[in-house]
Formats: sequence, C-alpha cells, structure tokens
Amino acid sequence: MTTTPPRLFDRDLLAARRVRARARPRPGADFLLARTLDDLDDRLATILRRFPVAVDLGPFAGPAARVLAASGKVERALVGGPADVADADLVADEVALPFAPESLDLVVSMLALQFVDDLPGTLVQIRRALRPDGLLLACLLGGATLFELRDALLAAEVELTGGAGPRVAPFLDVRDLGGLLQRAGFTLPVTDTDRVTVRYRSMFDLVADLRAMGATNPLIERARKPTSRALFLRAAEIYAERHADPDGRLRATFEIVSASGWAP
Repeated sequence: MTTTPPRLFDRDLLAARRVRARARPRPGADFLLARTLDDLDDRLATILRRFPVAVDLGPFAGPAARVLAASGKVERALVGGPADVADADLVADEVALPFAPESLDLVVSMLALQFVDDLPGTLVQIRRALRPDGLLLACLLGGATLFELRDALLAAEVELTGGAGPRVAPFLDVRDLGGLLQRAGFTLPVTDTDRVTVRYRSMFDLVADLRAMGATNPLIERARKPTSRALFLRAAEIYAERHADPDGRLRATFEIVSASGWAP
C-alpha cells in the first residue's frame, strides 16, 4: 500500500513569493545562493570526469548552470525550473520531474529541495533520471536554520496569545539525509554541513532578507489572518534579549547541508 505524504508547503504561494522577490531584488540578500555556488564550483573541481548532459534544478533561473558551463566538466548545461522562471530551458517542478529514465548525467539543485513535501520521492525521481554512474549534487537548508527566529516568534506568540502556530519551515537534519539518499538508490552518499552566522541590526532586517529570498513562511498550516504588529514587536524584543552579541547586533544561523550521491 502506498501512502501520500502530508502537504507541508503551499507551492503556489512559494512560487508567487519568488516572483515578487525577483521583481524586487535586495542587494546582498542572495548571500546563501552565492555560498552554495562557490561550494558547487569547488566540488566540481575535484571530480575527474565529464558530464554530457547536466540540469540545474531549481527556481533561481540558472546561476548553477552557469557554474557548470564554466567548469569545463559539462558539455550541455540545462536550466530546469518552475514555469515562472523565464530563462528555464524546460519546466521542471521538483515535485514531478519531467525527465525520462537514464536521460541525465548530472543533476544539481541549490536551495530548492527543502521546500518539497516528499523529499524521498523527489530523490527517487532524480536517481531514475540519472544514467548509470550519474551524479547528484545538492545543497539544502538544514535543521539549525533560523533557530533564533523560531525561538523569538514562539516565545512572543505564547506570551501574547497563549498558543503558537507554525511560522518557520521545518528543515532536514543532516543525519537523516544520507539515509534518504541510500533509500532512493544512490551509492556512495556523502553529506556535509556548513553553518553560516549572519549578523543583523534588527529582526526586521533579517525578515527583509528572507522576503528577498522568497523564503518567508510557505507552510500550509500557517495562520491565515495577518500577524499583529504587537507580536512582531515583542518577538523583536525577545530576539534582541536572547540572541544578540555584545555590540547589540543579532545573530541569525543558516545551516547549509550539502549532499552527493551516484547512480549505481
């Protein structure tokens, strides 16, 4: 018997927020993507083989494809993104991939797979799309991401309303990802984690960066009524009380989980 995984993310809302983010870029807010692209470039440099056909799978309009093309390791680098990505070579939603079995040699995904409901199912689809000895390289956000923001929002909501709803997406623990790769049929799975601490003047500057990433609350179970200004102001106070450095700037943690696996 097959079971349908629960829906965690509002994919339509996520797409709309990414469209808005691309229309209103915020200088410097792409720092996480830039870091994963540097990591991708470093990992490609250690691989002593070429890949005839590669796909950059995700919503960011091809920056990883440009890294692939510049690496000298890829003969043809395609951009596979959602329908709202104008520069995509093909429409490829991470939930239902359009690739034929054994049609690709390399799949890369930068900061997209943390927003799929059925990550094991997506990994199986990627593995089936890879030719024998094909490779997956992915980066996604891990479980420590934004723990300070979760803490402040939860404390403020409990204090002001007596309860709390989900406001920050659940992220994968790095210890689980290797097992998911093995279950999907990948060999030689490797996972690693990189914790990035960014400092902000206020919680509202952090939220502005998250909006510019198109990564504000996409959860199906999010509260449907607007959050009160009083709750955000109290959360900002708690954030400053609990997660500030001696100079008053606030810490925000992002955990980037890197994964690789080969098709047998």
